[in-house]
Amino acid sequence: MNDGSLQTRKSLVVQVHLEWRSDPGEHEAIEQAQRRTDRGGPQDFTGEVGIRDKKPAPTLGYFAEHDFLPFVRSTSAEKPRTVAFYENSVRNLRAHGKLAGLKMDAITSDVIAGFVAMRRDAGMQVSTINRDLATLRRMFHLAQEWEKVTTILPRVRMMPGENQRERVLTPEEESGYLAAAAAIGERTLRTYDRALEGIRATVRDEQPIKPTDPFLLRDVVTTLLDCGLRPEECYRLKWENIRDGGVEVFKGKRKASRRRVPASGRLLAILEMRKTGDAVEWVFSSATKSGHIESSTLKKQHRAALAASGVSPFVIYDLRHTCLTRWAKTMDPFTLMKLAGHSDLSTTMRYVHLNDDDVRAAMEKAEVAKGGHKIGHSPENETSVPVSGKPALN
Repeated sequence: MNDGSLQTRKSLVVQVHLEWRSDPGEHEAIEQAQRRTDRGGPQDFTGEVGIRDKKPAPTLGYFAEHDFLPFVRSTSAEKPRTVAFYENSVRNLRAHGKLAGLKMDAITSDVIAGFVAMRRDAGMQVSTINRDLATLRRMFHLAQEWEKVTTILPRVRMMPGENQRERVLTPEEESGYLAAAAAIGERTLRTYDRALEGIRATVRDEQPIKPTDPFLLRDVVTTLLDCGLRPEECYRLKWENIRDGGVEVFKGKRKASRRRVPASGRLLAILEMRKTGDAVEWVFSSATKSGHIESSTLKKQHRAALAASGVSPFVIYDLRHTCLTRWAKTMDPFTLMKLAGHSDLSTTMRYVHLNDDDVRAAMEKAEVAKGGHKIGHSPENETSVPVSGKPALN
């Protein structure tokens, strides 16, 4: 067999192979590409044999409006404050034209720094800017998760210098505030009783509205002080969360939020008083859309209790901070992290405030545990000197 016939047979084998492996469209594309190659044309096979250009990344503004916000509105439909938070942050991000107009894979750390500078020039606080940066960071994560981009997006770092919540109530402040909260409930009941005996009720037959939960503030504050729950966890407590002398959190901000916290004696007594025969699922029910109390429910009573008690102003979240700080004095950090619902020990440490007395007490406890002596000396030991003339050995 000569070389010509051998070459012809090889060409036939290739042709049959191509016809069997490819559909007509692909086969035709290969033939066209081969003809261009034979003529010396460019060997560009893009889009002709299954190779496609990668889909361009969306701009930040487009992604925010058509992907991110619809996702937030659908997954947080029952949390209007969460939806409003993200809508406001997106509005702030889109106000920076360069940031909003760039494709997401073209955004650099310098562009993000430009947004931060713009917000600082507008007089915004560090905490406000960090909320916007947190929204940007979540948008980046979702864009990568949904494969809207094919590159690693830059890391969004929070600005330092944000004020942390460090208000811790003293035992005296706690007692004064709780007494004022209880007094508000008692005064509400007395007002109702007087109204029952008034002219409008006895003569005109106009019955006053009975207070539904006069001691709500006292009970919520006690729960937060004794369990260290996040306020929203406390507000959403159901009776099914109260089990076997403890409070069980089924869901929260993160996976670590699921936990069980033993209840104190005074909290168990309050919960027993609150439980009625009515078929109400919430521990702290209210006439709101959600059916339970919200952060705005306590504002009026909280201001009244502060004014009546003379306690320096604090926010409700400070009650959780107070509880965790007190626990930190007698509890190891890992147990504290579990009860607080934290996934990172560094977060737990922000709630720990130690002074010299705390450190000294811990050191003495460690010395006693290993059979040593206490730090420091008694007056007798301080004045004693070695009886021999030899120097004391260290």
